[in-house]
Amino acid sequence: MGMSQLGLFDLVPCISKQRRMEGHSEMGLMGESFDTSNLLGRMRDDEYESRSGSDNFDGGSGDDQDAGDDQPHKKKKKYHRHTPQQIQELEAFFKECPHPDEKQRTDLSKRLGLENKQVKFWFQNRRTQMKTQLERHENMILRQENDKLRAENSVMKDALANPICNNCGGPAIPGQISLEEHQTRMENARLKDELNRICALANKFLGRPLSPLASPMALPPSNSGLELAIGRNGLGGSSNFGMPLPMGFDVGDGALGSSPAMSTMGARSPMGMMGNEIQLERSMLLDLALSAMNELIKMAQPDTSLWIKSSDGRNEVLNHDEYARLFSPYIGSKPAAGYVTEATRGTGVVSASSLGLVEILMDADQWSEMFSSMIASAATVEVLSSGTGGTRSGALQVMLAEVQLLSPLVPARQVSFLRFCKKHAEGLWAVVDVSVDIGRNVTNSHPLMSCRRLPSGCVIQDMPNGFSNITWVEHSQYDESVIHQLYRPLVSSGIGFGAQRWIATLLRQCDCLAILRSPQGPSEDPTAQAGRTNMMKLAQRMTECFCSGICASSACKWDILHIGNLADDMRIMARKIDDPTEAPGIVLSASTSVWMPVSRKRVFDFLRDENLRGEWDLLSKDGPMKEMLHIAKGQDRGNCVSILHSANSECNVLYLQESWSDASGSMVVYSPINMQALQMVMSCGDSSFVPLRPSGFAILPDGTSNNGDGSDGGGSCLLTVGLQMLPNGNHQSAKFTMESVDAVNNLISFTIQKVKDALGVA
Repeated sequence: MGMSQLGLFDLVPCISKQRRMEGHSEMGLMGESFDTSNLLGRMRDDEYESRSGSDNFDGGSGDDQDAGDDQPHKKKKKYHRHTPQQIQELEAFFKECPHPDEKQRTDLSKRLGLENKQVKFWFQNRRTQMKTQLERHENMILRQENDKLRAENSVMKDALANPICNNCGGPAIPGQISLEEHQTRMENARLKDELNRICALANKFLGRPLSPLASPMALPPSNSGLELAIGRNGLGGSSNFGMPLPMGFDVGDGALGSSPAMSTMGARSPMGMMGNEIQLERSMLLDLALSAMNELIKMAQPDTSLWIKSSDGRNEVLNHDEYARLFSPYIGSKPAAGYVTEATRGTGVVSASSLGLVEILMDADQWSEMFSSMIASAATVEVLSSGTGGTRSGALQVMLAEVQLLSPLVPARQVSFLRFCKKHAEGLWAVVDVSVDIGRNVTNSHPLMSCRRLPSGCVIQDMPNGFSNITWVEHSQYDESVIHQLYRPLVSSGIGFGAQRWIATLLRQCDCLAILRSPQGPSEDPTAQAGRTNMMKLAQRMTECFCSGICASSACKWDILHIGNLADDMRIMARKIDDPTEAPGIVLSASTSVWMPVSRKRVFDFLRDENLRGEWDLLSKDGPMKEMLHIAKGQDRGNCVSILHSANSECNVLYLQESWSDASGSMVVYSPINMQALQMVMSCGDSSFVPLRPSGFAILPDGTSNNGDGSDGGGSCLLTVGLQMLPNGNHQSAKFTMESVDAVNNLISFTIQKVKDALGVA
């Protein structure tokens, strides 16, 4: 198997990064509805598209209704929902034949247990939805082209309206200069403006002023193979710095935002950039990457004087004086007041080769999948070099990412950075990141934390037994003022976003991969192993959905509800359901974090124990639950995916649950699931159609009572509780009531109090 295929699940294709927020909630709440204009206003434009071909009514199609204008007004027809199996069959047939004939529709209706007109209307709606989406995409592209032409036209009109006299430098009187002279002067002004932009770029990246009179291509010669690969000084390569960013990303003040805008590098297109400027910008990015790599290698050395023991002697901290002596200040704009610096280093031995780890780190999808609990979203904006000699050595790319800590009280960190990979010796690789400003003047609509990534990354050394020794360095500057006081000790200690958390997550995920590769017993057939992997994929999608409802990243479009009677540490959000497998509606997400005077291990063991679930779970009706299925994800029994069902005959509830714990934190996530969906997943059906509405807990060290590396050495922790539900328990509802908001608020408060009572916390 090639390294490019390595992902979190070797046996199946990489998991789609779409966060599907679907499912049936059994915690719905009844109440009197009222319109919410701040949410529904945004829904009206997309109302038709959000109702996919998967939703049908007993009534006729639009054409049928138009034909019956002369008939009496019909009563509203009953709404039908298709099962996941029906949707899967219809979608598969639609891919092969979007326009089935009467015979094909009849065969489908008999096979799926549907009426012929239901199948007919499903295909009509599906074709209309696809056509509408294509037209909207084309309109967006045409609108951008139109705006670009308008801007160019405006510049030309201004230049023609204000000609400059060549003799005196003042305004020219029309008729005094020839058309040829006028065009020459316009070209001269354009070139002068281009030169000023080049000098501004040099000032930003090189950290020293560059005179406009100096040659913009007066760059030092180099024989680097990487320079040849990316086309320094016009020797080769290509650039598409003007290509639009992926949907869901904006670029703003050195960070990324949340609106689906089509931003570009430097906020201008290649048509507006001279070839020399492109080459200069690429060369400066290369110089920045090489300097960052040099810094990472020195900071990763085990005997370096850059790291000293902390005051308590248990950890190592950065020697800032030695760092300032060895390295020049960070290139770029200085951080604003309130920014603080954190630096950590960690080591570990993982059950993976250096080549495999490098491939994961250089692929945005595999990277975000491997660190799914940490990375809310990631994208590669520009590949400057894919490597030399058929390897990843020399690969250089611009990336965007949002790194999260599982609490509503800590905004996600936005980073836009260069990622550079280099092979230093046989079996010795290094991957380094360094922040780079790639845009300006974009307003962010999400409460995200701006962050600057100083040279950070990892050095990976192969070991003879097939394992790898990895040294990880994290060095960044961030705005501390946006972090809640409860979480500042955790973040400032380096545990929240530091090297130890990256190492701990990598160790846990590599252990999971090793277990998945090996059969559970000599008699396990391939179908059972594939069903086990399919269940793991479903559990990961559930956990990603849970995380998105807590951290409010741009990966999922949540609207924060500002309600006056909520506590400061409580966050309630809502989003529109736009998934084709669900009826239109609104999902509510509520979360909060509290400090617990109980060890993290004790809280984790209590919450994951199915026998004690009745002490805090309202749906279990005060009774224990039994484990129907257990899929191990690590050596610790608590790291697993399981199916739970109630031991109480009056409570017919099934839960899909995932739990894990490592040195950086612990998590317990669960979602109701029906038996039909469970059987489909275990029989290797498409798990992406299974509806989920996750809830759960994230348990983190508090930053003061641990051993400095996140291990559970103290008697307190930070507990985050998150719930997602449909308002009023109605899948078709586009409204919610204040009673719904109050109920979800009370449910979280009730759950926290029950946990405290069970653990003996006053």
